[in-house]
Formats: sequence, structure tokens, C-alpha cells
Amino acid sequence: MKITFLGATKTVTGSNYLVEGAGKKFLVDCGMWQGSSDLEEENLQDFEFNPAEIDFMLLTHAHIDHSGRIPKLYNEGFKNKIYAHKATCDLCALMLPDSGHIQEMEIQWKNKKRIRKGLEPREPLYTAEQAARCLEIFEAVKYDEIIAIDENIHVRFNDAGHMLGSSIIEIWVKEDGKETKVVFTGDLGNNDIPLLDSPTMIDSADYLVMESTYGNRLHVRNDEKAELFLKIVSETLDKGGSVVIPSFAVGRTQEILYELNKLKEKTDDEEFLKEYETLMKAPVYVDSPLAISATEVFKDNTELFEDEIKQEILRGDNPLEFPGLKFAMTTDESKALNEDPTQAVIISASGMCDVGRIKHHLKHNLWNPKSTILFVGYQAPGTLGYSIVNGAKTVKIFGEEIAVNARIEYIEGYSGHADQEWLMNFVYSFRTKPKHIFLVHGEVESQNVLQEKIINEAGINAVIPDFGETYELNDEIPVINKIERKAPAVTIKDEVLKRLEKVKNELKDMDEYVKQDMVNPDLKESDIFRINEKIKDLEKQILNVIEG
Repeated sequence: MKITFLGATKTVTGSNYLVEGAGKKFLVDCGMWQGSSDLEEENLQDFEFNPAEIDFMLLTHAHIDHSGRIPKLYNEGFKNKIYAHKATCDLCALMLPDSGHIQEMEIQWKNKKRIRKGLEPREPLYTAEQAARCLEIFEAVKYDEIIAIDENIHVRFNDAGHMLGSSIIEIWVKEDGKETKVVFTGDLGNNDIPLLDSPTMIDSADYLVMESTYGNRLHVRNDEKAELFLKIVSETLDKGGSVVIPSFAVGRTQEILYELNKLKEKTDDEEFLKEYETLMKAPVYVDSPLAISATEVFKDNTELFEDEIKQEILRGDNPLEFPGLKFAMTTDESKALNEDPTQAVIISASGMCDVGRIKHHLKHNLWNPKSTILFVGYQAPGTLGYSIVNGAKTVKIFGEEIAVNARIEYIEGYSGHADQEWLMNFVYSFRTKPKHIFLVHGEVESQNVLQEKIINEAGINAVIPDFGETYELNDEIPVINKIERKAPAVTIKDEVLKRLEKVKNELKDMDEYVKQDMVNPDLKESDIFRINEKIKDLEKQILNVIEG
């Protein structure tokens, strides 16, 4: 039996694993690369295998970094079954066409730049229509049922507690008179996520492929994050600003809605009541058609909620609804939010700020010192969200430099990923320890810390695979092949050098465009003044970098 690691190696996106055993080839996940432009380019490259030769696929959950290249896989010849939990199938029916729509919109903008540079325009990675077509091969399964793929391969999906329908997958493969069990965690949930059950503990495994996103960190506990959330929001509203929350449309948005709904039950603290009253006076908008549709999927799958939540629903208290909650469905409704002077809380996708309506809200609020941008999820290196969280003074949105004057906050406790403590608890939960653990879906720094902890404290061998490495699953787990690496891990040093190169290219573009403007007879004095001020500001920033 062999596993080839083709994504989420020393980075957190592009999850994709090729498993070969008992005469079959199958995939676990087929995710999209997200983050830096170099990583996103990898989505356009050919797969390292022939899609038509893949016998079936197992999907851990619906997030795009795990599912986003399925339409491409389908377009290039894969027509066999994709096994996934029912809620994952429901969410993919929303998220993949939405991703296709984003691909179509983004390529229009990118092609304008390519044409200006004399390059050939590109087709989108896939369209919304193509994404809808691939849904026909999804096969919905339930948790805790052992499914016979054939007489030699059996699988079971277990609740991973990361998002609705997320799964830890157990795989039993019989070959050469021997049975081997491999467990893929997918993304393990943070143990105190509202709405969802905790991750299932697994009894045994021969080999474990485990995520490591927060392998070197601990989260703020649940009761602290709710109060911190309320404090940040109320302080912002009190000084006349709005709160913009870049949130993943599926999972984090519903969790925030639940937290807001639950806050009203805490009535014993006078300061708390005052802050809560401030929040309740302000409209709370969910500005993401996908998040709105996904909330309906949550309502249709309430059997997956914690028992306490089920009881609340039976009493008629829907945890995803509260007074003051409003939805912006259309583009015009979204635009109106930025034209309305009323202070508000705006929850909008995408969570890493790279696509979607959130970019418009950032453009209208980042410059305003009264407003707050509140992050509640992981920010991958290379994304706009990562730049803002890590102290960027200005960012470029839709080609325009925007000053970051708003208050920037990050509540890490809202993460959907297990922290170091719960990753280790998952490892300790095995009654029969894995012979070996493969760490994936994490940045190098997190993985190194977790690897050392697993080896020294749990006494289990652990390795951090490189992209394209194929491991033979035996006692020695040798690397028997390695595809030339195409997707380097993104470190902060890499990011600095790439950004420096990008700035050099953009300065060339700026030189060309400004010179064109200067010879334009219709250019107004006010425009010249504005350009001059921006160049002066740029000079200061360059000097700050040099002096720093």
C-alpha cells in the first residue's frame, strides 16, 4: 500500500493524497491551492496522475482547500464516485458552483491585465455550470457506517467536528493476505466549537495522516472569546464606527451568529449588559449569498448539532436567528451597506479577504480609524487577510492603495481547527497506537513543534512529507518515489522576497501609468495633487523599510 502526498505539504492548502492499494487508485480530497499568486498558479497545472485512472474519491469536508479542484478533476476525465457525508454533499452543491462563479469573475479581471502585458487571455479554472455538473458523481454517506467499496477496501466516516459534515475517515485495505488501516483526519475541529459535536476519537490505526495547522499554539477558550468579541464590537460602535468581520461563508459565519444569539442569556453583569445593549441596537448583516444559503443547510442538518442545541431548537429558539439580523442577498444590497452611514456589524466572505464582497467592505472601512476589522479565522501567508493581521500599513484593493487606519483585531479562539492540546489528545486517544504519523496541512514552524512533541511525549514516529513524496506503508515507511516539487512551502522570508519582486514590478507599472497621466491634457489639477501626495506617501514608506 502506498500514499503519495500531492498537496497541503508544509502549507495549509491544496489537500490532495493519492492512495494505491488492493489494485485500486483512489484520492482523499482534491483541494484548491489558496494564498500567494504562485500557489494559485498551481491550480492551473496538470494533475500528477491521470484522473481517468482514479477508481473513487473520499472527501473529508466541503471547504474549498479540500474540495475546490473536484470540477477540474471531473472535466479532465474522473467520472467515478466521490464518497462524502450528506451535509458535505449539500454544502458542495453550494460552494463548488460559487467557486466556479468566482473563477469566472476573477479571470475577467486578470485577463485585462494579461492583455495589457501582451499575454494571451486564459479560461477560468472551471465555470459555475461545470462545477454543477460534477455534483452528479457525489455519493452521500452517514457517519459511523462501514461502507464496502469492494471486497478488499472498506471505509467509515466519523464526525471531525470541524464544520458541518466534516469527517475523519478510516480506511481498511486488504492485500497480500494482510489488512492495513489508515486514518485521515481531514481538518480536526476545535473541541469547543458551538453547534458541532467534538471530534470522534478513533480506537486504532496502523498509519495516521493528521492535520497540524495549530501544532504550536493554544486557543483562547470559548467563554473568553465571546466576551472579547462583545467588548470589541461595543467599543467600536460606541465611537461611531462599524465592525467588519471577514468570515468563511460556511462554518465560521454560522458560529458567529450562534455566539451573538447566546450572548443575550448572560444577564448578571452590568457592564456586560451595557455592551450587549449597544450591540443589539446595531444591525448585524450577513453579506454573502453563499453564507445565507449555507445557513439554510445548517438548519436542514440539525441532527449533527450538539444535544443542547437540538433542545433549544425544539423549544423554538433557533440559534441562528436573533432580532436585528439582516441578510444582503443582491449586489445592490451589498453596495448599500457602504453607502449607509449607520454603524453596523457586517459579516462577509471570504475569510482570508482575497475574493468576494469583503474586499468592497475593506475598501470602505480600512482607512477609517473609527472602524474595526475583526478576524476570526486562520489567515494563510500570501493572502490579503494575512497582510492586514500582520501589520501592513497600506494594502492594495482593486488596484487602489488603501491606508490601514482601522482597529485590527484577531480572535484566534474562533478557529475551526484543533489547537496543539487537542491534536495531542487525539493522538493519545488511540488504544492501539499508529505505527507512524504523517503531518500535513500546517506551516513548517507548527509542524516542527508538533512533530517533536509527538515523538518525545507520545513515543510515536512522525514525519513531515515533502510535496510529491510516495511512501510505502510498511515498518520502515521508505520514500519510494518523489515527484519534482512544484509548490514550495510559503515562509515569511519567502513572502518578503516575493513581495519585494512584486513591488519592483508594480513600480515599473506605476512609472508607465503616471507618465501617461502627466501628458493627458484633460488631467485636472486636483488629480495631479492627489497623485503627488500618494507618491510622497510611498517615498516615506520606502524610507521606513530602509531605515528599519
